[in-house]
Amino acid sequence: MGLHNRYEALLNGEHHCALSAKKIDPNQQEQLRAAFKSMMKGLFKQKGASLDINIITSKEAQAFIETHADVLNSAFEQTKMSATMRDSLEHSTYVFSGLKTFHELNEAFPALVDENGNRKSFERFLNDVQKVDKTYNEHYLRAEYNFAHASAGMAAKWEAFAEDGDRYNLQYRTVGDDHVRPEHAALNGTTLPFSDAFWDSYYPPNGWNCRCTVVQVRKTKYPETPREEAYRRGAEALANDTRGMFRFNPGKQGKAMPDYNPYSIRRCNDCDLAKGKATLAFVPDNELCATCSLVRQCYGDKTKLERAIERIHYLHEMEPLLKVKHEKPIEDGTIKVGFSTYGNKHLFSDTFGRSKVLEKEDLASLDKVLHQATFIGSSPLTHKRTDGVDHFYYFEGEIRGKKIRLNVARKADRKDNGFVRITYFLYSINDI
Repeated sequence: MGLHNRYEALLNGEHHCALSAKKIDPNQQEQLRAAFKSMMKGLFKQKGASLDINIITSKEAQAFIETHADVLNSAFEQTKMSATMRDSLEHSTYVFSGLKTFHELNEAFPALVDENGNRKSFERFLNDVQKVDKTYNEHYLRAEYNFAHASAGMAAKWEAFAEDGDRYNLQYRTVGDDHVRPEHAALNGTTLPFSDAFWDSYYPPNGWNCRCTVVQVRKTKYPETPREEAYRRGAEALANDTRGMFRFNPGKQGKAMPDYNPYSIRRCNDCDLAKGKATLAFVPDNELCATCSLVRQCYGDKTKLERAIERIHYLHEMEPLLKVKHEKPIEDGTIKVGFSTYGNKHLFSDTFGRSKVLEKEDLASLDKVLHQATFIGSSPLTHKRTDGVDHFYYFEGEIRGKKIRLNVARKADRKDNGFVRITYFLYSINDI
């Protein structure tokens, strides 16, 4: 089945439920339209009988991909989640947008010439590709936007569920109105532990515009569904998903859009590149695979540049901290704790993977958090470090009412004359 037929079948299924109330901002739609026109100007410059896939790396194509990804990202900009999860979801929308862009370029390319093989004027070419823009960036985009919204919301819930693990069971629930698909209604009430592999395949959303959800329930109140029965319901609910497109868990995989989607191929589910590894599990003679590699490379380059700029910005904001010191009581006296350039760099680079509480905007005011923090313990290092740090002191603090642990390093700088200078500085933060 071709892409368009496959997509239409998905979007216009027999039991297709109503669209979510969330709608694309008209301004974003207009920006996307302008970015498409600019990309078509870039495509118009191409020569030859076939599309050069390297066009995906052009400034025009990259601008379109980023604009399209921004539209999808806006679907979950208000959804609360960790920075790590958000970054991961936005990575998936960028790759999804890149593969979609490849299809748009590939479909628009033949329109460069007329029925006699003569090259068209740009005005005629642009007019002839408006159908491509409308199909992909209005019709399909509405369903994709809603899916990103639902998928990211469920990813955020999964992240919250993970904090409790199997302390509670998870229960599948539908909206319960007349628009619920019968096959999804059959899953309503299915209850299993958080760790059960059932949620790898049947965690919502289970289709375009799926509005189902999952909630935590007490084990004493809701009995577990027999696993055989649960999997039977799941298989029936996704019986029409013969290619396994929706059998993914957005929270567990950290993806707003599945690796296998209408713009990719089934083998994408087993690709090492999609799993964050350096190489492909398969290297078929497929332009889409080559395009995917280019898109991911572009994302990596873009991310490195953005992080470098971001790092400079936040480290600059933290510079006033270098003049701050707080006298903090410990088990056998007091120490003067401050900040250092080395410590600030580590705080920026390392902390956000450890803490769901700390945000980048908190970095410039960590002196206030440190001032209020109370001592809870210390420990010497069991092995020598090259940076001179030989001891850690631990303090309990709060950010927005949530407890965190501040890890203060003791550093011994030994001079050639034998003098040892001891300094104490905030090194890292993690949640308690």
